[in-house]
Amino acid sequence: MKPLRSSRSRRIAGAALVVGALMATAACGGGKDDDKGEGAGFNAAMKGVANKSSKTGGTLKFINKQDFDSLDPQRQYYGFAWDFARFYTRQLITYAPKPGKESNTLVPDLATSNAKITDGGKTYTYTLRDGITWEDGSPITAQDIKYGIERIWAKDVVSGGPAYLRQVLDPKGEYKGPYKDKSKDKLGLKAIETPDAKTIIFRLPKPNGDFEQMLAMPTGSPVKASKDTGARYTNQPFSSGPYKVQSYKPGKGAVLVRNPKWNKKSDPIRPALPDKITVTINSNLEAIDKELIKGNYDVFLSATGMTQSGRNDALKQHEGNVDNIETSFVRYVDFATKVKPFDNIHCRKAVIYGTDFQALQTTRGGPQAGGDIAPNMLPKSIAGSDDYDPYGILKRKGKPDKAKAKDELKQCGKPGGFKANIVVRNDQPNEPEAAETMQESLGKVGITLDVQPIDGASSASVTGSPSVMKKRNYGLSMTGWGPDFPTGQGFEQPLIDGRFIQQTGNYNVSETNDPQINKYFDDALLETDPAKAGEIYKKINHAIADKAVQMPFLYEKNITWRSSRLTNAFSSAAYNGRYDYSQLGVVK
Repeated sequence: MKPLRSSRSRRIAGAALVVGALMATAACGGGKDDDKGEGAGFNAAMKGVANKSSKTGGTLKFINKQDFDSLDPQRQYYGFAWDFARFYTRQLITYAPKPGKESNTLVPDLATSNAKITDGGKTYTYTLRDGITWEDGSPITAQDIKYGIERIWAKDVVSGGPAYLRQVLDPKGEYKGPYKDKSKDKLGLKAIETPDAKTIIFRLPKPNGDFEQMLAMPTGSPVKASKDTGARYTNQPFSSGPYKVQSYKPGKGAVLVRNPKWNKKSDPIRPALPDKITVTINSNLEAIDKELIKGNYDVFLSATGMTQSGRNDALKQHEGNVDNIETSFVRYVDFATKVKPFDNIHCRKAVIYGTDFQALQTTRGGPQAGGDIAPNMLPKSIAGSDDYDPYGILKRKGKPDKAKAKDELKQCGKPGGFKANIVVRNDQPNEPEAAETMQESLGKVGITLDVQPIDGASSASVTGSPSVMKKRNYGLSMTGWGPDFPTGQGFEQPLIDGRFIQQTGNYNVSETNDPQINKYFDDALLETDPAKAGEIYKKINHAIADKAVQMPFLYEKNITWRSSRLTNAFSSAAYNGRYDYSQLGVVK
């Protein structure tokens, strides 16, 4: 694919306008929403809590470009679905309802306290709170929690959700799930014990310091066996939280209403402010922005940012309703190290030195709208993150170092340069543009890139298949990644641990299998102190950078709309920068 210079210039010019508007906004402060009154101020939800209030009532209105992957808590993997599930599901522990990095702290929810950890980090014991009930008023029991977790073993019925708990509790895959369970009570998973209705004990075959992070996912939610409808549970999940599902129409939206059996005294997390919560699906992103600006909806559920035209309109007329959210996503390029010439570290380094990081940043909206240039892979919200920059990217403000690029080309035996293919997803509009930007800057040092677009839905069978990458000679892959949970394991392990390499659905595209890095992961998992584990993840991150197997270029930010009706809005690091939806209210 040749560089589309004319269209690229228009897009970069548009990004520059957004940057200018953001700078003016920061200087001038908040603005007004002409339809609904005055907003709380530019970046109010980044600085603290926007429109703090304890008032109840009204309808909280979400709009989104795509449907939920599922409302079934054991099947959810979309990040926005995890955040939304806090309305109708509860877990033993969850993330603190606090702004920023403070949200990464795990706090008790259904349990009276965080786990009592014994047996060298292999046994986790919880006691349940008094007064926790289902939507029919019956008590939530330890057996309900065990049953809910057991459902993720039934991969033929309950598919799609994360497998962490299954891998940690039953690494040999001996349990077959509750639907094939021959025990009388269908609670045959040996790794979880429920000696009574209020006690649950997890016995891990080996320690894992992030086990409580896994329990905080929706997969750790209780399910009442008598209300389990298997694959159809997504249509009407039975509520353990302050709201219940009144209706769900796939592709159209959902309506939640209050659960009258929810006991506020038993729930220290959720204020349950709105009377009703609605979700409307609309696949037209520009139309969504217009509806938000008109005041017809309160929040864009996915929180993936406004379109360029939406950003321009919002920043010019309603900057008081805009937050420049710092996400936990990293945009980066994978090197397929089994594809020549990227089996040579010096050829990989030549790409890093020859790339114009500042131009890549501009394609995604500039430093304000798009995010900060990334010198390494670990997001700022993860313990162990630092400014490690072995290639001097920040020092040279993201500009290419042509001299070093050419020196690396000599060292890799390609003094005249080389040709390579880079894969991009054509349903991610920023990726082809960013690849064309790389194409332009690398061409100046003799590296010729051919941009290969693929449908994002085929990623698992293309970039996720080492054999396909080799067969098609795809040496580079542009992508992005955010943590499943806010630790180094939740972010880095699928991408870089050699034991996670798969023949399809592979995320370790570089096929890195370094014994020292693998051992670092094992060491980190044995560590129950998050700070000490963070020091180990820092070592992993530095090792990744030194090996030049990935080229991160942006710590992502998004321009996010917040309606003037919205109360208690703040950015939560635990939810990749999205608002903590469970805390939101509206002014009636």
